[in-house]
Amino acid sequence: MVVQHNLTAMNANRQLGITTGAQAKSSEKLSSGYRINRAGDDAAGLKISEKMRSQIRGLDKASSNAQDGISLIQTAEGALGEAHSILQRMNELAVQGANDTNESIDRDAINEELSALTSELDRIASTTQFNKQNLLDGSFTSKNLQVGANSDQKISISIGKMNSKALGLHSITGTTTQSQTGKKVTGFTFGKYSTKATNSKDNFSKQANAANTSIKAAIDANKTAAAYMKQIDFGTGSAYYLNATGSKFEGAKSAMSADAKALKATVSDVFKTNWKTKAATYANTENVIADKTTVGQATQLTDPSVKDYASANATIDAVQKAINSVSSQRSALGALQNRLEHTVANLDNVSENTSSAESRIRDTDMADEMVEYSKNNILAQAGQSMLAQANQSTQGVLSLLQ
Repeated sequence: MVVQHNLTAMNANRQLGITTGAQAKSSEKLSSGYRINRAGDDAAGLKISEKMRSQIRGLDKASSNAQDGISLIQTAEGALGEAHSILQRMNELAVQGANDTNESIDRDAINEELSALTSELDRIASTTQFNKQNLLDGSFTSKNLQVGANSDQKISISIGKMNSKALGLHSITGTTTQSQTGKKVTGFTFGKYSTKATNSKDNFSKQANAANTSIKAAIDANKTAAAYMKQIDFGTGSAYYLNATGSKFEGAKSAMSADAKALKATVSDVFKTNWKTKAATYANTENVIADKTTVGQATQLTDPSVKDYASANATIDAVQKAINSVSSQRSALGALQNRLEHTVANLDNVSENTSSAESRIRDTDMADEMVEYSKNNILAQAGQSMLAQANQSTQGVLSLLQ
């Protein structure tokens, strides 16, 4: 019997300490809901789960970003929907104004409404915003929506300028086909020299070229040793000659050639600035080659207008092109919105599955842990009882002292 070293009590106390530690850990896991509360619980599992947590939180925020992108697109698309309504009304007004039953006062009233609607298009383009960013003034280009948890996982978005100028409503051009009575061209005249347009279907430029060639040939015909052309007067058709024969005029041939060359150059210059210009004009204008013909009347407008039939028709074409431009932009935005909706669905699905994987690593299985806790609780009570019994075992020594 010894009293200095109660090995039974020491063993019971050690086992009770182990049980108490395990019981504390079980209690911590049950109260926190996590299997891993510190790195020492599962070092590898902690590293993996923290990486997953980063992914999960990034995916959730990326989903939010994509939803913000959808909201932005809906804002822009709603404004463009109103722009479509305005352009449809402008088209209706232009068709109305093209009717020549309207008097000038009627056309003025239509033009006033066209002007007001054009201004409203510009106002919508300059004031439509999302989070204080202009969407339709041409500045919202090459923007990126971060739709992933990792770097460079983006979707780009650009919205073109949608004001009236960008839609082509301030540089309206067009042609209106109509029948006109024209002047039939029969030829060209310059001073005393002329040529006839033998066939109205021929290229007038070629005919003027032929006239130029014939005049220069006339100059060459006057190059003789006895008398050569010194100067030609296109106004009167007259020419001046200098007589030079034999030894009385040395270098007559060279002087004659030089003068003829200069005269030809003069004729060519006149041809370029006069006959050829006229010929090009005649060749490009259909209504001068026949008594009657159908021609296109060109129209150039700085703003939508129905001041006359031609202007109204040009405005109709311009407005319809603007409608097509807005339709293209709305179609592109709609396609991008559909894409983002699929993106949101995918991000939410990936986030859910990653959360499930992270839960299996990090979370406490409450049923298993309750079994462990109950076991440790019973062992702790048993250990306390055994420690008490072990402490009592040395009391027998006192009976020997009686």
